[in-house]
Amino acid sequence: MNILIVDDIHEILLEKFDKAGIAYNYQPNITRLEVEKIISYYSGLIIRSKFQVDRAFIDLSPNLQLIGRSGAGTDNIDEEYAIAKGIQLFPANEGNCDAVGEHMIGMLLSLMNNLNRGNAEIRQGQWKREGNRGYELKGRTVALIGYGHNGQAMAKKLSGFDVKVIAYDKYKTGFSNQYATEVSMEEIVKQADVVSFHVPLTRETKGLVDEEYLFHFRKPIFFLMGARGGIVEIPAVLKGLDTGKIIGAAFDVLPVEKFPALGEQDWYEDLISRDNVILSPHVAGWTFESYFKLSDILAEKIIGYLNGK
Repeated sequence: MNILIVDDIHEILLEKFDKAGIAYNYQPNITRLEVEKIISYYSGLIIRSKFQVDRAFIDLSPNLQLIGRSGAGTDNIDEEYAIAKGIQLFPANEGNCDAVGEHMIGMLLSLMNNLNRGNAEIRQGQWKREGNRGYELKGRTVALIGYGHNGQAMAKKLSGFDVKVIAYDKYKTGFSNQYATEVSMEEIVKQADVVSFHVPLTRETKGLVDEEYLFHFRKPIFFLMGARGGIVEIPAVLKGLDTGKIIGAAFDVLPVEKFPALGEQDWYEDLISRDNVILSPHVAGWTFESYFKLSDILAEKIIGYLNGK
């Protein structure tokens, strides 16, 4: 096994590969074009988010046996085609689920207590106590859409807030535990005060959150998107904010990310003009701790797989 590493990863992975006697070539600054010229010589690939491992790329990799992603999910990999080619996929979802849970709760508390607005106003010489009166999280119902590693981590972290946590996952059943109760989507829309998304981006979830989706919620909600930006149609959320269907919204991910492309979207100026919207640059799962854990977990998975062959 000779593995090409094309993204920046924590040195713990290299240390563990060295100890296990796994050959690798660490090239964190390499470009896709450069990778395409040499990938046929490698039986393994480790990537974060540098480029799409699409069908065309996989066709250049006849010897590829495994792809590891030092991140959550495999949505930058053509998973179906890779599996059809007999390639084993190793995401490291467990590595940043705590970071995502903490970040999204932080965004929720900031929304509910107008922390960003209050901070900005004081810096501008304004002291508005009544205008920044907040809501308490205690006693509310938090709905999690998706109950994988990230959903479970968030549910556990919510357990000290005296909230009711309900969860819906189309692909799992029987997952109720001390932190969350499994419910139908019908119960989600009836009960939710807060809705947080923890599903991957697939053909089925792309554009899932549109006007029709949001229409069914019975109560005004706080909306949290920390999964994948392609899941949500931003104009639908803006309309929900206008009508009062959504009290406040927090996005760590957006359908279009990075500038200048983000600034060119027709909904961008409207989104950033609202003081009941909080944005962060896709960093929920990217902490100093998760940087280590993602690489550590990925190394263990790959070593375990190779030892079991």
